[in-house]
Amino acid sequence: MKARVLVADDDAGVRYTLRGLLEDDGLTVEEAVDGEAALARLEQEPPVDLVLSDLRMPRVDGMELLRRVRARSPAPRVILITAHGSERHAVEAMKLGALDYFRKPFDVDDVLAVVRRALGLVRLEAENERLAGEVNLLRSLVFVSQAMARLALLIQRVGPRDVTVLITGESGTGKERVAEALVRASPRADKPYVRFNCAALAPELAEAELFGHAKGAFTGAVRLRRGLFREADGGTLLLDEVGELALPLQAKLLRVLQEGEVRPLGEDRAFPVDVRVLAATHRDLPQRVAEGRFREDLYYRLKVVTLQVPPLRSRPEDIAALARHFLARHTERFRMPPVALTPELLERLTAYRWPGNVRELENALESAVVLSADGTLDPDLLPGGAEASMPQAPSGATLRERMDAHERELILAALATSQGQRTEAARALGIGRATLHDKLRKHGLLQEDEESEH
Repeated sequence: MKARVLVADDDAGVRYTLRGLLEDDGLTVEEAVDGEAALARLEQEPPVDLVLSDLRMPRVDGMELLRRVRARSPAPRVILITAHGSERHAVEAMKLGALDYFRKPFDVDDVLAVVRRALGLVRLEAENERLAGEVNLLRSLVFVSQAMARLALLIQRVGPRDVTVLITGESGTGKERVAEALVRASPRADKPYVRFNCAALAPELAEAELFGHAKGAFTGAVRLRRGLFREADGGTLLLDEVGELALPLQAKLLRVLQEGEVRPLGEDRAFPVDVRVLAATHRDLPQRVAEGRFREDLYYRLKVVTLQVPPLRSRPEDIAALARHFLARHTERFRMPPVALTPELLERLTAYRWPGNVRELENALESAVVLSADGTLDPDLLPGGAEASMPQAPSGATLRERMDAHERELILAALATSQGQRTEAARALGIGRATLHDKLRKHGLLQEDEESEH
């Protein structure tokens, strides 16, 4: 792909000359009539690799453009064009982060040498950033796919920036592992990292857990509790399953994010906190906002940056690497002989859609390893094997009948993987236990005594 260069100069003749020179050298060139126009272009896609800017321009000059470009993330590299006698300003610009400069009137060979050297450095920095991001994420997740490599690069870019990040994705995709990678890439890596599952506690207990409480603030509050925000002071707080947070707590969370201070239950004063918040959810938050179940202002406060973790079915090339990893982990854990990932086994694994994603894959392989004999794993123990023997919708069935048959298959596979544990099966399917119960009744999968109890 051609490198993209933005030339910012109020002199149309200079822009014309540089465009012709750089396009002849194989680059894609865009123009901006001044620094303000250059900044407006940088807000758009596709991204620019290099900015060539005149030092003196109306509205926003080259020095101000440099300052504002370097504050961006990611920031393109900047080369300044100076007039004779402006070397002092060029040196100052280099201290501010300019990559290089050349003078007017410019020599063609000098310009090309500076630009080629700059683009070589840009490519090297991009490759280093990509590798650093993949190494960082690989400490938490196993992957070989380009989709996860792109996510790793985003983590490497966002991690050092002290902004709130919303991590979205289906249940079991590894959102908590992504949060760990963000923490490792941040300046707060050696500070407290506190995690809280917003779906784990009733609203009253969740409020006390998050924000703290004074002694005697409510029945059972026999001692003071600082709360997780204050425990995470200086570090990072992960709000897992943030979409489950009760509306009254959403309002209090919003105040903490806006004001940077927390008021515990029963206290008449607030305490300042310096906490970077990461939030994760498998819910469709815009849909919950539309339903009135999630505050719109909190949603936008959380999604300063959004990272989407792709489902396993959209990156099947990761299945083999994950399977080898899990097989090695669990054979070692149970002190069993190694299990080979045979072509038949891999075909079965890649044919299945994995509604519970990586978590379901690990659980299925763990179960299959335990039940294996003589280092041989029976593919029929895996969800794909169970699915193959399930009844399918008859030919000529309506769309609704086909959808119902597919839903029934997914539910049975999740129950098989979870060894009948419905809470775990519901979690793998991304639904609540009550919803799972309703679907079991719908598909005739409840026992008679269970039907009579409900």
